[in-house]
Amino acid sequence: MAIDSTAMFAMSYGLYVVSAEADGTKAGCVVNTAVQVTAEPIRMTVAVHKDNVTSGVIAKAGAFTVTAIDQTADMPYIGNFGFRSSDTYDKFEKYETAISEVGSPYCPEHACAVYACKLIDSVDVGTHYLFVGEGVSGFPMSLLSRMLTTTARSKARRPPKRVRIRGSVPAGMAGLKSSGTVTARCPMRRILRETA
Repeated sequence: MAIDSTAMFAMSYGLYVVSAEADGTKAGCVVNTAVQVTAEPIRMTVAVHKDNVTSGVIAKAGAFTVTAIDQTADMPYIGNFGFRSSDTYDKFEKYETAISEVGSPYCPEHACAVYACKLIDSVDVGTHYLFVGEGVSGFPMSLLSRMLTTTARSKARRPPKRVRIRGSVPAGMAGLKSSGTVTARCPMRRILRETA
C-alpha cells in the first residue's frame, strides 16, 4: 500500500530557525524538524534541505544554533527567515542579533528557547541533510511563551469555513434562506450540527 502524503498533515511540528556562520557568511532558515534525541549527553537533530544555503554553512562551521519560535512570531518574521536566501539577503539585519556559544547568530525576538550545538555527524536522507549536534548550551528565553507549532500557525491563518445550511434555519439566524451559505467558525458548525 502506498503512503497517502496527506496523512502527514495529522502530525504536529514545531517551527524553528536554525542558523550558523562560517567564513563571514551568516545563514539561517525556518525548519519544522528539530528534535532532542538523547539526554546524556544532550544531542539534537535538525533536518535542512540540501539546496538551502544554511546546510552548507552548518557543514563548514561545524556547529549550529536552533531557536524555537514562540507564538508571538508574525509572518514578516517567519518570512524573513523562510522565504529568502541567505546568499543574497542578510536575514539578521532587521532583528536584534546575538551570538551563541558556538559562534552562530540568532535572534532573541520571538524565541522561547535557544540551543547551541557542536556538529558531530550528518546523514544524507535524500532531499535533506540530518545534522546531529551535541548541546553546548541551551536556555529558555521566556518561561511564559509557548513554542509555535505548525498546527497553531495553520489554525491562525485558516480562513473561516463555509457552511451550507440545509433544512430549517437555526434560531438566531433569521433572515437567511434555508439553502443559503454562511461563513462560520467552529461554534457555528457546532450549532448547525446540533440543529440538523
